Amino acid sequence: MIDDVVWIVAGYLFGSLSTAVIVSRLMGLADPRSYGSKNPGATNVLRHGGKKAAALTLLGDSVKGVIPVLLAKAFGLAAPGLALVGLAAFLGHLYPVFFGFRGGKGVATAAGVLLALAWPVGLAVLATWIVVALVGNISSLAALVAAVLAPLYMQVINGTPAYVVMTVVLSALLIWRHRSNIRNLLAGTEGKIRGD
Repeated sequence: MIDDVVWIVAGYLFGSLSTAVIVSRLMGLADPRSYGSKNPGATNVLRHGGKKAAALTLLGDSVKGVIPVLLAKAFGLAAPGLALVGLAAFLGHLYPVFFGFRGGKGVATAAGVLLALAWPVGLAVLATWIVVALVGNISSLAALVAAVLAPLYMQVINGTPAYVVMTVVLSALLIWRHRSNIRNLLAGTEGKIRGD
């Protein structure tokens, strides 16, 4: 039980490393929380900081979900503990203690968590995001569709109860973090990934 708590705290702290802010500082770019959507995520960085910064942000945010779960798994944590470690890393991204609790929306970190817990589920979620993004050209729409389908994928492909519950919570939080995007989608004003 103590081991679980240590790994959960470590997962949160690791998730609290805001890749977008760190990458932007290292590359001499403005803080992504100060422009555009003010979201420290890859899409906002892409629009205002360029492809290289966005790619590094995407990679870093994904790794934040992967590493804590894989390490905890290697040290023998059972499924409930692993699910909590993954959720903690995700919460760290949303509410990072090192960056004034002003985090991103969690799409890449959530994908990383799912890949580490059950890679076929993670691949299904990523494939969903890619297809919707290519067709709709809207990152938030792709994220929302992937979030809605993620618990179903986890139930059908993996079925581990703790993972299913964690995925429901993760998806609900992700959708909540996209509430402004949902309003923009309904109003037809949501930004595109690629300019028309």
